[in-house]
Amino acid sequence: MKLTYDPRYNIGYLRFQEPKGSVETIHISDQLNVDIAPDGTLYGIELLNANAQLRGENGSTLLVVNEALDEQTELTLPL
Repeated sequence: MKLTYDPRYNIGYLRFQEPKGSVETIHISDQLNVDIAPDGTLYGIELLNANAQLRGENGSTLLVVNEALDEQTELTLPL
């Protein structure tokens, strides 16, 4: 799994796996698109206006939690 963020366009993408063929993008809302394969396999989730959606409770960071190891890391996001 890979999370990318492009501050030029304020788009985040959570990729679960690399596409192996055709991909259908399903428009969920003005801020969310989902990419799936014809068999229903989920490839990724695109977040539009990503910095607003990814900010934590304090408003400027993304909180990444590893529940298996009981660890967390905060990543600063551009405003």
